[in-house]
Amino acid sequence: MLKHRGFPGRLPGTDFQFVIRRPNPKGVTPLIKRERYRDRKSVDRKADAVFMAALWAHFGNEPFERGNLDAGRLSWLFGREVLPYDDPFDPVSYESLLIINEPVARVSFPEAFEDGEWA
Repeated sequence: MLKHRGFPGRLPGTDFQFVIRRPNPKGVTPLIKRERYRDRKSVDRKADAVFMAALWAHFGNEPFERGNLDAGRLSWLFGREVLPYDDPFDPVSYESLLIINEPVARVSFPEAFEDGEWA
């Protein structure tokens, strides 16, 4: 499992994690498309935006390996702002490649693409 050095570990002041420390001994958590409803808490929406900003700052528009990125946090963006790059895509592999769907991500999280620091 590739560890993305320099990627933020979590949203400061919360328990929302962005990376995992080690592979899951019970098996890889699959990436799924989770529906984001309008009534989500503001802290949940902020976690998504900060995670998207971190992805963009770290990878830009280049393909990237899933590695130690948290499957739960990725699943909130998967299928919309983050897309599979591999064909066929394996949702239960740490080596699967992903890519940011920049046009959709810019509409969903415009603040993630502004210059400035997140925290």
